[in-house]
Amino acid sequence: MSPHSITKSPGLPGAKGIFILHMTDGKSGDTLEYWETPQVITLDASILAAMLFKDPSTRPLGANMLGVGTGATGSLLSPDAPSPSQRKLNAEIERKPWSTSTFRDASGNAVAIPTNIVDFTAVYDEAEAVGPLNEMGILATLSANPLITNPNPNTYPTRDVTVDLTEYDILVNYLAFSVISKPSTARLTITWRITF
Repeated sequence: MSPHSITKSPGLPGAKGIFILHMTDGKSGDTLEYWETPQVITLDASILAAMLFKDPSTRPLGANMLGVGTGATGSLLSPDAPSPSQRKLNAEIERKPWSTSTFRDASGNAVAIPTNIVDFTAVYDEAEAVGPLNEMGILATLSANPLITNPNPNTYPTRDVTVDLTEYDILVNYLAFSVISKPSTARLTITWRITF
């Protein structure tokens, strides 16, 4: 699969997304790592959409944070493909609220009016998310505090559809990738572009 192709999601069939990673040196600002790749919109994303359509107050924060982790399955250099059945990160080490969210037009330009394309960006500063990262995902959390977590008890490949998601953080998107080491001297900027 081309790193620039965008895949459609089984969770929300019309939705598709791309993940953009940019890691820079904290002092010089030099680029240490940059890449783009498709990501998976989970099956639980469609449940979140239904919850929000029925009653937005059930999840007033929406999809509000990005979690990063070290637990992608498979080899470090070639992890298993991400699955839409994933319900949480396997080994989450840190989560962060969005620093910005931006509507885009079909050409990718930032616009002031709502469109069907949104960029969600999180920035992990030098001391944050340090380690051998190989998984990330968008979360719709119950708490605005990133230190308060309510992970789904299911661990992939288990997907018990009788679990009441109103009691847990919901994983909306998931990506597993070859390990990148984030040192304590680097700043990591991650943008998830979702097209609905």
